[in-house]
This record gives sequence, structure tokens and C-alpha cells, in this order.
Amino acid sequence: MKDPLVLTNPSIELKDAYLSFYQEWKQSGEGMVPWVIQKDPENFEDMITWLNHNKQGKNTNGFVANSTYWLVANDIVVGAVNIRHELTDKLFHSGGHIGYGIRPSERRKGYAAELLKLALLECKKLGISKVLLVCDEINEASKKTIVKNGGLRDKDFIEEDGNVLNRFWIET
Repeated sequence: MKDPLVLTNPSIELKDAYLSFYQEWKQSGEGMVPWVIQKDPENFEDMITWLNHNKQGKNTNGFVANSTYWLVANDIVVGAVNIRHELTDKLFHSGGHIGYGIRPSERRKGYAAELLKLALLECKKLGISKVLLVCDEINEASKKTIVKNGGLRDKDFIEEDGNVLNRFWIET
């Protein structure tokens, strides 16, 4: 990872870069993480408005207020992060404050650790002093990224389908 990285708010100016990110992820067939990147960007301006409303806690359809940022390197959207401003009971057990993902072609380059580091700074700005991160027990890459950023293991949570979630706390 040599490119200068910028954590930025989603914007119309990054439309082509984001569409490339979205299409690559869709074509990979993998689950899209964080959840907000599942939103179809066909009407890009509406998507940006929706993300801004989420940040302000408007029209969230039962979701907590949440902020989305894109990680950009050399005009390429390499990752996305979604920060939940507070935790519901469900998020406390199985979602956490932060969800993040790196586009498939840009993994194993150190972007995830940098993305999480920058997201933790945003959490601090939001007044979130103790941040919960959750990942599937089998997700070794996420566990390493979380621990590298100061994650301290908490009690696991077992979902109804038997999937084990590892839970970590990071102080900002």
C-alpha cells in the first residue's frame, strides 16, 4: 500500500469511482459489506441523499443514525465504512458500531487496517469513546485488522443459526 489514502464523504464527484467499486463487488458474488453498499446506485444522486439522511438520523426506517465514508486511493474507491452512532440491543450483540469492507481486487494491501484506523478517528469525533467491532469467528483477516487497531476481545455471541461472532472493543 503506497497510495495516499483519503477517507471521504460519498459525493457525486466520485460517481464513476464508486460505480466501479460497486460493480466489482457485485460481480464477485460475495456478500456486500458494509450493508449500505448493497443499495443500488442506479439513481446515484438519490443514493447520496439517502446516505446523508442516514447520517442525520432522518428516514432511517428503524436503523440508528449512521455515517458512511469511502476510502479513496488515487481516485479509486478501495473501501467503504459505515459507523453506527449508537447501539441497539441487536447491534450490541451482532453488529457493532463499525462495518467495513475492501473491494475484492484491493485486499491484502493493508487498506482494511488503515480504513479502520481512520474510522476510529471519526468515531471519536462523534463522541463514541468505546467502539464495538464484530466479525465472524472464521474471518481471520478481520480479527487481525481489529486487533492491530487495539481491539480487545469480549464475550462471543452465537447467532440463531449457530454462527459464532467474535466481539471486540476499542477505546478511541
